[in-house]
Amino acid sequence: MKFINIKLTNFRNYRKLNLTFNPSKNIIIGENGEGKTNIVEALYVLALSKSFRGSHEDVIIMSGEEFTCIEGTVKNQYKDKYKLVLSKDGKKVFINNTKIDKISDYLSKINIVLFTSEDLKLIKDTPNTRRRLINIELSQYSNEYLKLLSNYNKVLKQRNAYLKMLYFNGNASKDYLDILTNQLIDIGLKLFNYRNDFINNISNYIENNYYKIAKKHGLVLDYKSDFSNKNKDDLLKIYKKNLDKDITQGKTTFGIHHDDYIFELNKNNLKDYGSEGEQKNAIISLKMAEIDIFRNDLNIIPILILDDLFSELDKKKINNILDFISDDIQTFVTTTDLAKVDKKLKIGSKIFKIKSGNIKEVNYE
Repeated sequence: MKFINIKLTNFRNYRKLNLTFNPSKNIIIGENGEGKTNIVEALYVLALSKSFRGSHEDVIIMSGEEFTCIEGTVKNQYKDKYKLVLSKDGKKVFINNTKIDKISDYLSKINIVLFTSEDLKLIKDTPNTRRRLINIELSQYSNEYLKLLSNYNKVLKQRNAYLKMLYFNGNASKDYLDILTNQLIDIGLKLFNYRNDFINNISNYIENNYYKIAKKHGLVLDYKSDFSNKNKDDLLKIYKKNLDKDITQGKTTFGIHHDDYIFELNKNNLKDYGSEGEQKNAIISLKMAEIDIFRNDLNIIPILILDDLFSELDKKKINNILDFISDDIQTFVTTTDLAKVDKKLKIGSKIFKIKSGNIKEVNYE
């Protein structure tokens, strides 16, 4: 899977931009604020319909404009044209000029493994951040997962709203709440199985990857969920037991929306007991496990984006990443300084230099 080109209109700081990429390696150089990350962000948005920066969607539209458009050609078995238009009227996506009505039917077509400097904070961050990462990855593997997650969030919102109503009107019927609770459990069990299978697949690779990098055994990504080892009858009893607390708090206090993923090294939580080096190596191992799953389990060669890692990682860790990158993986690298990029990555790369909003190709010598 490879991006052949991309065309941007009113995207961030680019009014008009057309780029053609190397099928193997692409390096984008520019000072902070010049727009180098905007290019790989556009690739990501075209693939997953949302930014990895976590900001409101409208910010990708150039200031003063009404819309942004991203178009790109991707070669997999065939060459397909993808298009995303975002405006105040909403988001529209197209494949080969055919409008796709549901975003969930658009996703999982372009597969990307993204590695940003923010990922290095993943272990120290909140459970919500880790859930978001897993949800993004699973949405690339399965359209069904994304549909289930959307339905779960809708039912959860409805249940929370009804709990608040019951708090102010204790005599109201709980029949509707029972219906919502049953729906929440049914959908939650399916999501739990998806997540559990995904973590098990990650576990098939992550320890071995960590050993290759750090020469240590014992890295585990442990899935923590309220639904673990429970069937529907068990869960119904728990929701019934928690009912008064849920009504008082006006929210559902139990469920897979509280899931977390814990990095452990020899049964010690890396968040509390791991060094910064061990934590970074664990994240590298996770990202490489994602590539392993795409390649070995799904028979897909993903696109790899390394955004501004050369300012965050030492040369040894960068080389650990490069050792996992084979020539058949199209790679995009952003950096402020070409000198920081390893020589074996620079050789054969297409290099784009950004200065004052202008982009030109330069040769590596």
